Parts: sequence; C-alpha cells; structure tokens
Amino acid sequence: MDTSPNALRASAERALEFIPDGAVVGLGTGHAATAFIHALGDRVRGGLRIRGIPTSQASADLARQLGIPLTTLDEVEAIDVDVDGADEVDPACNLIKGYGGALVREKIVASSSRRLVILVGPEKLVQVLGARGTLPVEIVPFGLPLCRRRLKALGCEPNLRCHDGETYLTDNGNYILDCRVSPIAHPLQLEQAIHTIPGVVGTGLFLAMANTVLIQQGENVEVRQRGVT
Repeated sequence: MDTSPNALRASAERALEFIPDGAVVGLGTGHAATAFIHALGDRVRGGLRIRGIPTSQASADLARQLGIPLTTLDEVEAIDVDVDGADEVDPACNLIKGYGGALVREKIVASSSRRLVILVGPEKLVQVLGARGTLPVEIVPFGLPLCRRRLKALGCEPNLRCHDGETYLTDNGNYILDCRVSPIAHPLQLEQAIHTIPGVVGTGLFLAMANTVLIQQGENVEVRQRGVT
C-alpha cells in the first residue's frame, strides 16, 4: 500500500469531522497520523482553532512545521479527540500498535482522550490480534535480560529492535522488543501477564480503547464503531 501522506487523505479528512472548534487533539505517530496532521494543518490555516498534543518528537516537529499550536498534558484536563493509526485492528476494534515505536506515549495520549479515532487501510484488518506476527513491548534498558527470559516463557519470542545497525531507542530512552507471536487467543490475559514483568513499560496491545475506526479503500471510507456490529 502507498504510505505517503496522501494515501490516507480521504480518511484523514473524514477524521476532521470529529474535531470541533476549540478542541484539544491527540496527534498520533506513523503514516496514518502523518496524513491526519497534514489535513489538520490545512484546516488550522483555514481558521480552525485547536491545540495538539503529539505522541512523538517526529509528530511534534511536523505539527510545528504546519502551524499547529501545541500544548501538554500538564496544561489540559483531557484530550477531546485522539487520531492515530494502528498495525492491526480486530472485529471488536481492539488494536496492536507500536511498529512506529511510539506505543507508550500513544497509549498515554489515548487513555487521556474522550475519543480515539483510528485510521487504517484494509491490510491492517485481522480476525485475531497477532495475525501479523509481531507484538511490540517497550522496556527499560536495564531490564533487557530479564524481560527477554520472561517474555520467551510466555510464548513471545523477543527480538531487540535495531535501526541502522544500532539499538533503537524510543523517545523515552527505552528499548523495544518486537515479540514474534501467534494469533493471540486471550489478549487481555497476555497483556496482564506481560505487565507483571519488571522492566516492562508498555505493550502494543490497545484493548477496548478505539471508539471509531476509519478504513480507507481507494477513496471510500468505512466507519466502524466499537460495540456496534
């Protein structure tokens, strides 16, 4: 699939329908979020008044370039709408995220939001989470040996993420273990088990968090709501 900002332009424009004037908006990370930030920047230049809270330095830099005013979680009581992408979406609108490396900040912003809107293409739809074979887990560097052993014992084969030959560091200064997984029969139990491991900061499982999923195929956008079949 084309991963340029224009590839998901139709769903990004549809997401703008959820953004009222004066809103605080969570700005996700990755290709889908980039498409939305570009569309939001156009709307801001047209007079829409919003404040954004980015989930990564890359999204913050892009928002500033496009003239989107930013704020912080310290300065607001809640985020009105968070718009982001996902790496997997199941029929109940549960997600796996984190291929872009911002999973912990994305989860903090999503948890601070009244509505989470997810933009994806049809290739991200799965019947069971884990179908694409990877679950990212962010860990503190000191915990690497223990986390590797404990994750393997849970059936998650951990691989330390690298970039350009160096260990990848998140914006939090942490490592990511990309765990090879089979389709996950009980994602909530797995999420809870992983969080008992000392050194784990967060996982890419976003369960019962997305309110709306916008699925773009060509210029058509399908809208799915969690809890609505």
